Amino acid sequence: MYPAELVTPMKNELVNVGFSELTTPDAVDNAINQDGTTLVVLNSVCGCAAGSMRPAVKLAVQHSKTPQQLTTTFAGFDVEAVERARKFMLPYPPSSPAIALFKDGRLVHMIERHHIEGKTAEMISDNLKMAFDEFCA
Repeated sequence: MYPAELVTPMKNELVNVGFSELTTPDAVDNAINQDGTTLVVLNSVCGCAAGSMRPAVKLAVQHSKTPQQLTTTFAGFDVEAVERARKFMLPYPPSSPAIALFKDGRLVHMIERHHIEGKTAEMISDNLKMAFDEFCA
């Protein structure tokens, strides 16, 4: 497990722009099973999370349409919460970082690590905005 001193600043990048932390399996269940749209960002310490994923998510949530709930959990730190979130992300294999959009408890859009690595924040943000346009009121 990663030390809090390492993870906290990376968590705060999303928390400071309105994301709620999912630190327990119950919190994951409650967030995903709500009516409406929920974005779950599976955060990570890796370079692609820092260089592309977090900046992309921060850009995307400035769009005119956004999910009703913005949530995040951290791989290698919120271990049980991440495990539960990954069950909701099936049939996709475990991936960190990852971004999942749920509507009424159903997975409707998924961005896996291989969609993040080597992509710019703008490319990932555009992908998310298209999903927001389709699924968010």
